[in-house]
Amino acid sequence: MARIAIGGFQHETNTFAPSPADYPAFEAGGGWPGVQYGEPLFAAVAGANIPAAGAIDALRAAGHQLVGTAWAAASPSAAVTGDAYERIAGELVKRLRDALPVDGVYLDLHGAMVSERFDDGEGELLRRVREAVGPGVPVAASLDLHCNFTRAMFAGADAFVAYRTYPHVDMAETGARAARLLDGMLRGGSRLKGAWHGLDFLTGIPSQCSFIEPCRSLYADLAALEKKFDVSLSFTPGFPMADFAECGMAVQAYGTEARKVEQALGELRARVADAEKDFALDLHLAEDAVARARRRGEPGRPVVLADTQDNPGAGGNGDTTGLLRALIGQRAEGAALGLLIDKDAAGRAHEAGQGATLAFSLGGKSRVEGDAPFEGEFTVEKLADGKFTCTGPMFKGFRMTLGNMALLRSKAAPGVRVVLASRKVQAADQEMFRHVGVEPVKERILALKSSVHFRADFEPIAKEVLVVKAPGPALADPTEFKWTKLRKGVRLRPLGPEHAG
Repeated sequence: MARIAIGGFQHETNTFAPSPADYPAFEAGGGWPGVQYGEPLFAAVAGANIPAAGAIDALRAAGHQLVGTAWAAASPSAAVTGDAYERIAGELVKRLRDALPVDGVYLDLHGAMVSERFDDGEGELLRRVREAVGPGVPVAASLDLHCNFTRAMFAGADAFVAYRTYPHVDMAETGARAARLLDGMLRGGSRLKGAWHGLDFLTGIPSQCSFIEPCRSLYADLAALEKKFDVSLSFTPGFPMADFAECGMAVQAYGTEARKVEQALGELRARVADAEKDFALDLHLAEDAVARARRRGEPGRPVVLADTQDNPGAGGNGDTTGLLRALIGQRAEGAALGLLIDKDAAGRAHEAGQGATLAFSLGGKSRVEGDAPFEGEFTVEKLADGKFTCTGPMFKGFRMTLGNMALLRSKAAPGVRVVLASRKVQAADQEMFRHVGVEPVKERILALKSSVHFRADFEPIAKEVLVVKAPGPALADPTEFKWTKLRKGVRLRPLGPEHAG
């Protein structure tokens, strides 16, 4: 039995987003468990589809003794504040030092964290962890599929394992796979051989979905190559909204034989490079998407509109109104939009009470270019406290605390309803609608503030999915960002222009 330190620090940073992640954002958790230190982290993550939960279960099943350090996660946003980063990273490393000696370390990381001081948040954290435990202790980490893998990260740990699904239905499974690599190193008494390689193009996150091509085939190829070469492989398409030099795609490989590691890595990288042209994805303007959805959507088979550029899971605040404006302007029938994050409006609905009709100024508080609050009269149909447990494939077991929630019906377009929440989280689970009395499958149109994660729970009921380009900070086309730090020569979209530097 080995003594293993457990920790986690997750944040996906959109450096172009309007709001930073301060310490209270990590206390809130954004749908994930909030900040925990020491032993309480085990109970906080238990039973949820979270990498740390999967790793903890696997390591306990293997007979190891676990020591909690720190756990923290916050909704994607702009950079992590210096205060938040130092408080959480500092406490994690302090508790790790206090726990020494340990035989191994497992960390639940995202891989795309930027702080106000460190462009590579995980690389810096891993440097501190390695400094604390020394060169002889194996360190393994799980990563998000949207990781921006870096040189410092590779140097700081002995093995990484990334999700293979987007929507991320395999988060707990990924933690367990990382734990098994750590367990293997501890039992075998030797470290793994590792290698990685970056790619030279970016792609928007909607095209990274593993339900569609090319990622569906690429992850199948990855699994086949693992068996062929007896290695552990990861493909991270990257988070193309973080303005720093090493933003982008990468492939990673770990195994006991360096030759097989390099061969597997080379084959996987070649297959990703060959698929570049297939990452292109059609985007629909809001007016066009709503018009199509009105024609095709029906109860039992709704058309799903993904408001990708205001996705809270990619740094948006979930409060832009472009798609809502199009739904009401076209007087759509059987349409539900959510989650619109507006704490003030949700509070006002609770004050007015169920059945009240009053004027609202909805959303638009982020002041995103091309967006404004939506002014109109709405009837308060339903009120809720925002406390519920998700049931869908990705968020299953997540205990949501979204503050005041409300269901509003437009007076100008009575076929349009809006689901309000007070705390931001992307619309990726049907329980978010059921909590306020909306049964998603009965709608004709579902407008969701999400990019891809919604597909796990909503695509099975959808007639079709349209990815919508409406105002928001999570741009679906990386060429539209104003890059300042990205390395020279990387193509800003598949087969697209190179960044001039």
